[in-house]
Amino acid sequence: MTVEIIPIEGIPEVAPGDDLPTIIAAGFASSGVVARDRDIVVVTHKIVSKAEGRVEPAPSEADYRALVEREARAVVRRRGDLVIAQTDHGFICANAGVDRSNVPGGDAVLLPIDPDRSAHRIRVRLERALGVTLGVVVTDTFGRPWRRGIVDVAIGISGLPAILDLRGQPDADGRIMEAAEIAVVDEIAAAADLAMGKTNRIPVAVVRGLDLTGEGRAVDLVRPPGEDLFR
Repeated sequence: MTVEIIPIEGIPEVAPGDDLPTIIAAGFASSGVVARDRDIVVVTHKIVSKAEGRVEPAPSEADYRALVEREARAVVRRRGDLVIAQTDHGFICANAGVDRSNVPGGDAVLLPIDPDRSAHRIRVRLERALGVTLGVVVTDTFGRPWRRGIVDVAIGISGLPAILDLRGQPDADGRIMEAAEIAVVDEIAAAADLAMGKTNRIPVAVVRGLDLTGEGRAVDLVRPPGEDLFR
């Protein structure tokens, strides 16, 4: 299997109320990318949140901290100015996903209210505009509790499964796998970020070559409290 990652360049700065699917479709045209059936369109949550109006002023540190506290369902850990919080979506992330990087004018961007629904709306409109069957993944950047560095993960999906469940299937040596649940959409999100980058102003990419069928939600990736060994 060969997997290709194609950046969609030329996406302009997105503002509240903008028609994001139309902007992305225009980005395909300006980049010279012809969409194919089963392409997976990966979109950073920041432009989704901006289009949906999830932008609020945070000119001071106090304003920013107030937004973090408001967006947090629960604080998991706190160390100085760093807050690890659980959001209403169930995600565990730094500062409840409230982000000021790459945001002009002293504003902060919040997570979409329902990222799975956002992904589905984008998918339906893009499929209509481009004339192909697509998957859509909305991403954010998370840290990892036991490993240094940040990585992009899926916070909203449509048109593909969140997890490939290989439990009960034989491995290469014929042993039955008991714990093999592959977070395939997180792998897609991380791979797409290699083409988009953090400073290149490329918020959309296409991942091509995967044969994924089925429907899932990004919230399927949230571990239920009964399975959580660390809180």
